[in-house]
Amino acid sequence: MFIELAAPLASGVGNGPVSLGAGSGPGGLASGGRTAVRAARPPLARRLVAAAPPYLYLLPALACLVLWTYKPLVEAVQLSFYDWNLLPTSPMTYVGFDKYEQVFTQPALRTATLNTVIYIVGLLPFSVVLPTAVALVTRRLGARSRNVYRALIFLPMLIAPIATAAVWRWLLDPTGLANNALGWFGLAPHNFLRDSSTSLPAILTITAWSMLGFAVLVVSAGLTGISSDYEEAAAVDGATSWQILRWVTLPLLRSTLLFLVLMTVLLSGQWTFPLLDALTQGGPADSSTNVYYILWELGFRSFDSGLASAAGIVFFLAFGLIAAGLVALADRFSFHDN
Repeated sequence: MFIELAAPLASGVGNGPVSLGAGSGPGGLASGGRTAVRAARPPLARRLVAAAPPYLYLLPALACLVLWTYKPLVEAVQLSFYDWNLLPTSPMTYVGFDKYEQVFTQPALRTATLNTVIYIVGLLPFSVVLPTAVALVTRRLGARSRNVYRALIFLPMLIAPIATAAVWRWLLDPTGLANNALGWFGLAPHNFLRDSSTSLPAILTITAWSMLGFAVLVVSAGLTGISSDYEEAAAVDGATSWQILRWVTLPLLRSTLLFLVLMTVLLSGQWTFPLLDALTQGGPADSSTNVYYILWELGFRSFDSGLASAAGIVFFLAFGLIAAGLVALADRFSFHDN
């Protein structure tokens, strides 16, 4: 059986009726339409050229990422299975997982890990709690006063770590200003940087002073992104200032605060590294060292590249798991004001 079609075909076959077999129908027309669309598409080479510009812009960044991040990471994994002192004339000896076993038995690495946890916990009040209080207080000031206060708080972040270490070395010296102030209260001078009981708190205090301005700036930016309509609506409903802060402002600021927690966990070791190198060298007796500084000592002072690489891979995985957990927590509890 045949069906007569009077409509002209788009392919230009003719204007007369066309006969289709009984097996044809809407499916046949759809198939013909798909064939026509495929025929109308530009060639593959032309489509690739049209899609290339965004990736060409990304190419320099991707090349640097591969060169400075992924390639060293792969080489560190490779070195972790060898015993090598970094000398080109010295042979690399395969030792399997021996270096990874040493990571969990080295007392210095355990001490550095514990100190890193202390640094992270000790910095959290200065990277989350205090910056939030400062940002909330300066938020109520006038525009000019607010900018002046925030600039003064942010100023320590602009000072080079080595210059910061030089100034604090003079302040904490047994004959420096800090000990002179203790003398006014009848207290004996104390060598803060060379005493195992005070070296870590000293480095922690200097680091907190340096990064406080950065955290205040981040919290202030988070507060700026919160619409004032929420607070006005809560005030209209009769909420007090404390209730607005507790139930409106802080929940809307949660994503910013979780970001600061993540930054503190991941970067506290890097923030303290230059101060450790300039002031205490991780001492005395490893009392102020952290995982970053102990890795540098293992690799470039002890020349045990295998152990340094194995420890670096272990710490990389540990921090990666912590970061993944914090990111998942941020996605779960953060509220994004659109």
